[in-house]
Amino acid sequence: MSRWRLPVGSPLHLLLLTCSFALAAYAGIRLLAGDWLGVVLWIVGAALLHDLVLLPLYSALDRALVAGCGAAGHRSWALYVRVPALLSGVLLLVWAPLILGLSADRYRSATGLDPDGFLTRWLLITAVLFGGSALLFVLRLRRATKHRSPAAH
Repeated sequence: MSRWRLPVGSPLHLLLLTCSFALAAYAGIRLLAGDWLGVVLWIVGAALLHDLVLLPLYSALDRALVAGCGAAGHRSWALYVRVPALLSGVLLLVWAPLILGLSADRYRSATGLDPDGFLTRWLLITAVLFGGSALLFVLRLRRATKHRSPAAH
């Protein structure tokens, strides 16, 4: 069964691509209007931090995870750690200044709210993500062993 796909180079595809470039250009112009040097330094610094520090770190952790699951004979089990770790990492990346308390005064002055609960909430969300993944893992293991023949038990 073939799936409907938008042909590359079609008028609709080119229109969508042009609109996305126009939106990106508008956002870039608005972003660079205030402190363009600071924005450029932040983007270059973030790219270097990711490429030189974070990418080797999470690649090594993922290789160790896959190797451990592979030693147990079940490489697919790594997904039950990868998905909650990825979601937790993205949340940490987005909310790091507030989770780590680096911009508490700015947040308080801009919103009038207390920023103290961000670390607790992130840890709670991370625990729920890993707990839900573990529950799903156990349920899938039980279902897989339930469908095996009695001789395989």
